[in-house]
Amino acid sequence: MKEIMEPKRLEARTGLQWIKKGYALFMKAPLLWIVLVVILFIAAAALSSIPVIGEPLASLLMPVVVIGLMAGCQSLEKGDELELAHLFSGFHKQTSNLVTLGGIALVSQYLIFGAMILLGGSTLVGILTGKQAADPAVLQQALAGAGTSILLGSVLFTLLLMSMQFAPMLVYFRNVAPIAAMKLSLKAFTRNVGAMFVYGLAFMLLALLASMPMMLGWLILMPMVFTTMYAGFCDIFPDEKQQNPDAGENVTGYP
Repeated sequence: MKEIMEPKRLEARTGLQWIKKGYALFMKAPLLWIVLVVILFIAAAALSSIPVIGEPLASLLMPVVVIGLMAGCQSLEKGDELELAHLFSGFHKQTSNLVTLGGIALVSQYLIFGAMILLGGSTLVGILTGKQAADPAVLQQALAGAGTSILLGSVLFTLLLMSMQFAPMLVYFRNVAPIAAMKLSLKAFTRNVGAMFVYGLAFMLLALLASMPMMLGWLILMPMVFTTMYAGFCDIFPDEKQQNPDAGENVTGYP
């Protein structure tokens, strides 16, 4: 019987180690990291600008594209080179499962927005989705009448983000099925609240520093969003096959 993959429980201070490890990965190829992230954001903006289908398509493909940066992290960790071709890694392996993840996230967003509308947040949802102008007076009115809607939306979107944080990497690197990967990602957060808090606090402080010199620090910090995420994933979900060559197959499902 295959052993169910479980996220490790780590000490709170480990969150700082993710920052250090992510920075070390960035410094192995700083210029190329900046180029890759700029290309990713330009491509996402261009795709999202396509009327009607652009934003949904961008959401569907986001896990596929983001995993390319994670594949670059893995390559550097193994002592290999970071390459432009890494951006397309998700189109060569686990593509359908990664797109499925994007689809689940997209449908979940629509369901959350629908619930917010039912609770009186229709104007706010219109502003958030860009269908209504964010006029200050309209925004103030929308916020004033949508307290319950905002609370529900905040909780549900937080849970969705937690479920999607490590899910693409679990699918790509550990062969975990999409829904199982989301469950494992959420479980990783609940098991490592302390480490996540320390990591988030440290990253917020870095974000403040990065914003001071004309936002130039974000050229370093944006790639580190991905390199630190990879560092956290590797600590929480270590590769059992590397640790134990006699280990069996990777998990493909989760109860």
